[in-house]
Amino acid sequence: KYTKFSICYYWINSLGQKTSIYRRSENVDIPSGEENKTAALSYDYRITPLENTSSTGTYYCEVKWNDIQKVGKGVFVLARDTGYINTSYGWEILVTLTVLLAVLSITATALLLWKRKASNKNKQKVVCPRRNQPNILRQKVETQLPSASPPQPPVYD
Repeated sequence: KYTKFSICYYWINSLGQKTSIYRRSENVDIPSGEENKTAALSYDYRITPLENTSSTGTYYCEVKWNDIQKVGKGVFVLARDTGYINTSYGWEILVTLTVLLAVLSITATALLLWKRKASNKNKQKVVCPRRNQPNILRQKVETQLPSASPPQPPVYD
């Protein structure tokens, strides 16, 4: 009863349409002494290269005996035009960030040095008093400092 069966391969697309791919009938001879025993037979079928993206869907194998029908779990196949392309931008991001940080660092250093140079031009010279002339030099220092503007805070590099 179970020696004659048919194998059918088909696929169901995203719209739920069933398309038959391959069908064949089998008639298996049972060796003597193997009657009434369970046997497992393997039947492979290779799907030819998919023609286009419309081949995307779930592919099934179905076996039919006279009164019994068994269907496999199915295999989902995603067909794309160009195949898989690894889109890892790790190195590009790392190099970009490194260059950006280097440019910002150089710019900040140049601005600090330029500001320091500009602030040194605007400062008035302060003469330190000698030991033997403390009062005279102190008087000169006091007259040289501008009284209208507050003292500039130091610039740190």
